[in-house]
Parts: sequence; structure tokens; C-alpha cells
Amino acid sequence: MIEENIKAILAEVRPMLALHRGDVDFVSFDHTSGVVQVRLKGTCHGCPLSQLTLKTGIEGLMREKIKEVKSVEAI
Repeated sequence: MIEENIKAILAEVRPMLALHRGDVDFVSFDHTSGVVQVRLKGTCHGCPLSQLTLKTGIEGLMREKIKEVKSVEAI
């Protein structure tokens, strides 16, 4: 259930990332630590602003909507 909600949120942010020729994939969720792992793709991978997008955008939205999520990390 949590994984489905995570994927739904990633689907919400995908159009914004696509405007910059980027994308994000869900990798895993650790129920114990609350850490979501994602893979940034396209121009997001290696972009200097990707941490801002990851923490402020994706992580902020996930923490707001899914109480079990504590942080989001790119791998």
C-alpha cells in the first residue's frame, strides 16, 4: 500500500521533471527506517539542482502525504 502511494506521488512529479528531460524511478521503501530510494534519470541524474528537487520537491511532498516516509534518497 505504501509503495503504491509512493509511486502515485512520483507520477505526480514526473511531468515537472519531464519538462527538463528528466525522470525518476521508485527503487525501494524501507519500512523500518522510513527511507524511500529513487533513481534519478535523464538530465536529473548528475544535475547540480537534483538535490533541491529531491529534498524540497519529492521528499517534501511524500512526507506531507505519507506519514511513514521519513526521507528520500537518490541511488
